[in-house]
Amino acid sequence: MTDPKRGAFNGLLALLRPFRTLVTVSVALGMAGGLAITFLLATINNALHSSTGMTQGVVLTFAALCVLALTSSIVSDIGTNYVGQRIIAALRKDLGEKVLSAPIEQIERYRSHRLIPVLTHDVDTISDFSFAFTPLAIATTVTLGCLGYLAYLSVPMFLMMIVAIAIGCSVQFIAGSKGIRGFDEARTLEDELQRNYSAIASGAKELRIHRPRRYRMNTHRIQETADQISDIQVRSVNIYIMAKTFGSMLFFVVIGLALAMQAYSPNPDPTVITGFVLVLLYMKGPLEHVVGYLPIIGKARIAFARITELSERFSSPEPHLLMDGSEAPTPVVNSLELRGVRYSPPPVEGSEPFHLGPINLSIKQGDIVFIVGENGCGKTTLIKLLLGLYQPDAGEIRLNGETVTDPVRDDYRQLFTTVFADYYLFDDLVQGSATQSLDSASRYLERLEIAHKVSVKDGVFSTTDLSTGQRKRLALVNAWLEERPVLVFDEWAADQDPAFRRVFYTELLPDLKRLGKTIIVISHDDRYFDIADQLVRLRAGQVVHEMEPA
Repeated sequence: MTDPKRGAFNGLLALLRPFRTLVTVSVALGMAGGLAITFLLATINNALHSSTGMTQGVVLTFAALCVLALTSSIVSDIGTNYVGQRIIAALRKDLGEKVLSAPIEQIERYRSHRLIPVLTHDVDTISDFSFAFTPLAIATTVTLGCLGYLAYLSVPMFLMMIVAIAIGCSVQFIAGSKGIRGFDEARTLEDELQRNYSAIASGAKELRIHRPRRYRMNTHRIQETADQISDIQVRSVNIYIMAKTFGSMLFFVVIGLALAMQAYSPNPDPTVITGFVLVLLYMKGPLEHVVGYLPIIGKARIAFARITELSERFSSPEPHLLMDGSEAPTPVVNSLELRGVRYSPPPVEGSEPFHLGPINLSIKQGDIVFIVGENGCGKTTLIKLLLGLYQPDAGEIRLNGETVTDPVRDDYRQLFTTVFADYYLFDDLVQGSATQSLDSASRYLERLEIAHKVSVKDGVFSTTDLSTGQRKRLALVNAWLEERPVLVFDEWAADQDPAFRRVFYTELLPDLKRLGKTIIVISHDDRYFDIADQLVRLRAGQVVHEMEPA
């Protein structure tokens, strides 16, 4: 993991850099307001012991310092609020773009129960820290201003205060180190809790019909993990509280020693002891303000480390991936070829490494190609290679006889409409560039026998809360409207009833073929293999035989 201290420091600088002018002004104004209050205390202290009392000049000075303190505080807080909101927006946009542009293999290897908390919880933690940054700088400045005034009043008392602060800072450093370890441990458990929450949502049906598993999920995985997080957080924060209490005790010890020094060795100037006690009591507030934010700083360091880890993991965007809405050119797909393609995905711990290839495959325009084989033989991996989602370790992909290179890979992918087995259905429809209209979606819904449950309004499906089979029918509506030349179906019909499965294979696929579409189907349904123009059978990553159905 990235070092938390380094991650927090570099992350903070990177986030503040675009707003450095506004941050500088906000902090400077806040500092001015804090110093104004320090001078206000000095003015009051001098006036109380002045022979002339509260003169008009003292009153005007008092009023001017009050106005300066209030105005500076308001403007500083407004600037801080703006910078804080823009920083979080920029952070969210940056992380979103990195995930969108990362190679698909990286996304698939990064567990969603870790990804989502980073994008939500950790960003919220940084948000809390960003709003605390300027007040912390102001409180620190006020503290330094008060120390400067104490040094002016009495060097011995000032040195005594410095010793007390040094002791308090040492205690805070030790407490912070222990607190950070606790926050890091709690953050890891929060990832585990997120995974369990995802499990109880995704596996709700299974948990309803399996009482022992439901009991274990509730007691061991949810309640025990939540209690562990709570205990660790309480223990970590209590460390800071004890350190803060110790620091407050030091304040009172210093005041007691100052009063004792005055009793046994009186200073003839009464402003010294009263000013010392007055400023010290005032300084206690800003200093405790700084100390009170230490848990937030500790959590922010962990959040920065996790965000930095995510950024570094996704710091190599896929080359030539376009992040705009421009339409890609749609050439006629006369042929698709895989030549000597090999691919070996990263091995999973505890399992044998998998190797796909060498694969040689040629698909002509208008072909219906079936890719078949047992589970785990590499069918979906082959499809992802053909789509250009995976980069082959060896060999090449060809479109119309031309090798698909990195600069054109993103355009190449736009030739395909794909419905994977784990297809995610977006509720908005994207219209193609040709003749199809969103109005025709209703006609497709009728043909797919789902118009009684779903309608289209303003380019959006009225609902996607449907069964898996029905959601895949909606995906087919998207496929029609996008009007792309190649359609890929990964076990599309597996979730359909027998009657509609027959309609899919014997009516819909031939209709799409007559429209000039090239169709690639992953299927186990050997009853319909005869409609294929080409049958590709895989076994353990190898093409065992390729045939042209009669």
